[in-house]
Amino acid sequence: MSCHPFAVLAAQRLLPVLRDADADQAVRRTTALLAAGCRAVELTTSVPGWAAAVARTAPLADAHGRAALIGVGTVTGAADAERALDAGAGFLVSPYPAPEARAVAAERGAVFIEGAFTPGEVASAVRSGGAAKVFPAHVGGTGFIRSLKAVLPDALIIPTGGIRPAQVRDWLAAGAAAVGIGSGLPADPGELAAVFAELAGPCCCDPAGPGR
Repeated sequence: MSCHPFAVLAAQRLLPVLRDADADQAVRRTTALLAAGCRAVELTTSVPGWAAAVARTAPLADAHGRAALIGVGTVTGAADAERALDAGAGFLVSPYPAPEARAVAAERGAVFIEGAFTPGEVASAVRSGGAAKVFPAHVGGTGFIRSLKAVLPDALIIPTGGIRPAQVRDWLAAGAAAVGIGSGLPADPGELAAVFAELAGPCCCDPAGPGR
């Protein structure tokens, strides 16, 4: 049974966002994350050769044998949206409202997590795609997420930008469905695995529970 990307992200709770120097480095880091029990990873279009990196990592599986969910971030136009989906991306992410990318996602039935900041932008993103990436999250802080959830209680919100791994639980407590992390994850394999094991929650499409 395949899982919807939102279910995977909500269960994983921490979404690594990779902005590496080249495709090979992105593939190595993604492989290490998958081996540590991470299932969903976001590669950004700022990585040179990013489409090749997506094509190489999309067929992989995580440490529990679950199919990897490789997303592509910083997707703002139609061309990159098409390239990402053709390469095997499981979801698309933009840093701000991106109507061209949104249209491609809608046409191809793909999950698009649109960037937003104001309550109006967040509401629009959730209405069109089901979830919003609040960026840059550190500007408003966890209090801003609480305020957004007060008026948009059913919104799936994924704050990203300026958040450290140790702060993830604070953002989840504020109402985030998952949290995007661009830096600060440990390089040690054991420590990295411990991060995901500590945060992992049950996935609705995995009756065996978290970590299975």
